[in-house]
Amino acid sequence: MLIIIFSTLVISGSNTYYIFVIQLTSIETSLVPRCRRIYAHAHDYHINSISNNSDGETFISADDLRINLWNLEISNQSFNIVDVKPANMEDLTEVITSAEFHPTHCNMLAYSSSRGSIRLVDMRQSALCDSHSKLFEEQEVPGSRSFFTEIIASISDIKFAKDGRYILSRDYMTLKLWDINMDSGPVSTFQVHEYLRPKLCDLYENDSIFDKFECCLSGDGLRVATGSYSNLFRVFGCTDGSTEATTLEASKNPMRRQVQTPSRPSRSLGTLSRGFRRGADTSGADTNGNAFDFTTKLLHLAWHPTENSLACAASNSLYMYYA
Repeated sequence: MLIIIFSTLVISGSNTYYIFVIQLTSIETSLVPRCRRIYAHAHDYHINSISNNSDGETFISADDLRINLWNLEISNQSFNIVDVKPANMEDLTEVITSAEFHPTHCNMLAYSSSRGSIRLVDMRQSALCDSHSKLFEEQEVPGSRSFFTEIIASISDIKFAKDGRYILSRDYMTLKLWDINMDSGPVSTFQVHEYLRPKLCDLYENDSIFDKFECCLSGDGLRVATGSYSNLFRVFGCTDGSTEATTLEASKNPMRRQVQTPSRPSRSLGTLSRGFRRGADTSGADTNGNAFDFTTKLLHLAWHPTENSLACAASNSLYMYYA
């Protein structure tokens, strides 16, 4: 920033007075992003996750079938550390949906699948991490299986807590908090879309059931958050045993509703089997009678690592909230 000071300077010399006027102006610095490095093509499908390692030297990128390990300084070479592609693609039963490095242990990472499981991997075991250290998967309740069971069980996002002790996962209906020392089941389950269960057929018809909502944890690990429809997001406390949520709308005017034409989902292995379906109703009401709209959705959000600030991306706007 350049600063010039406003002042008047009078100098006398002989029989003449000289008056100088100096202006004060402020020139704002404009930040322009610049691409520093382009990493060579190493994926056959859309990349769904990128995660930096705590060693400050490497990162991972994940698509539907593979996770690659990169060095930040080497852009033309990567190492394939996870590969779930079967010899015959007709035998494919699940795809990778999200992956993240452990926040403090540079040798550990976790990745989720479309079958609702989370695998914890230790890269010290082998160069190709085709086996996992731990498997986190909730057992299916007898008699609860339906046509939509596998679809709504698919995990769209996972996040490690700051201390690395817990993993937060988001599937279509719920948020789940997992203790990495206890793989028998989640320590907490937060209901996000339970009121949509009677409308699963409609959600399937208009592809909304395949929406991939992200999740996040506060820096202190006391709260979790995720998005929903009508540009709403929900914040849960996870220390007192309560699963009650605070629901807020990401909008300048909370009373306004804008219905937008939904964009078609990007092509990936997770969407190849959907086929063509007719359109369906994109509006309805929850159990409290509140209207919701399937075409406006808050998919992306992030919690500041140290402050109580939450960033939410709704449509083409970014909203910042103090939690």
